[in-house]
Amino acid sequence: MSDYLMESVEKETKQYIVVQIGSEKYGIDIGYIDNIVRMSKITRVPKAQVYFPGIINLRGEIVPVMSIRTKMGLEPDVYTNASRIIILKIENRGMLGVIVDAVCEVVTLAADQIEANNVQSNSTKDNFINGIGKNGEQLISLLEINAIIDEKDNA
Repeated sequence: MSDYLMESVEKETKQYIVVQIGSEKYGIDIGYIDNIVRMSKITRVPKAQVYFPGIINLRGEIVPVMSIRTKMGLEPDVYTNASRIIILKIENRGMLGVIVDAVCEVVTLAADQIEANNVQSNSTKDNFINGIGKNGEQLISLLEINAIIDEKDNA
């Protein structure tokens, strides 16, 4: 194999699950994803933040569920047959479900297909994006999962 081919094979890549939230596509690093489940009954928890609609029972384990839409300041969730709860496995924190409008595909992006998010904005939504992935003609906002789950309320 030539050196050029070896170099391209060894190029660092990352896989992302592309999800739809509102009219936009977002990528979630596949390393965080434990499971993807259909919408199920979410049990409300009193006094929880507005972006936590409640908890679900996932095979006997209680998993808190977060609305990324509400957390980003978008319009409230509208559940459809395409809606899914993505179960994230977060180091030292256990599991967390996040609601998305649809799961679209899995993409593999090389480091040179990702632009850093240099947008300085007061928008809550922009604080949760750590880069923009270019998959052909498609632009995918890459979510920074730790920023989404760590961000404190401004209220």
